[in-house]
Amino acid sequence: VRLVESGGGLVQPGGSLTLSCAASGFIFKWIYMSWVRQAPGKGLEWVSSIASDGTVRGYADSVKGRFTISRDNAKNTMTLQMNSLKPEDTALYYCATGGRSTVERGGGDRGQGTQVTVSS
Repeated sequence: VRLVESGGGLVQPGGSLTLSCAASGFIFKWIYMSWVRQAPGKGLEWVSSIASDGTVRGYADSVKGRFTISRDNAKNTMTLQMNSLKPEDTALYYCATGGRSTVERGGGDRGQGTQVTVSS
């Protein structure tokens, strides 16, 4: 399994970023996928999940209405569109295999992460 995140950076509050995840080494179109994040000094936090066919999506309350998860099974990629970013969104964002229950119990695979910093 190989997961490579990209798209992080420094953005001002209220700004937007789009994170991408390139997946390889497994049959991507069969697998539920998630985004998780870890803020400095805090534990891993589930952010969003998307079903294998993209028809079911879930979001943490803290990002609902601001973030949008999507996937392209033809390209083995997943994205997280992040709008109206807040300083509390600052974290290392990881692409992960599995749905919410899997990632919350520490299961699945993750990439190396991409840093998102929201600051003026």
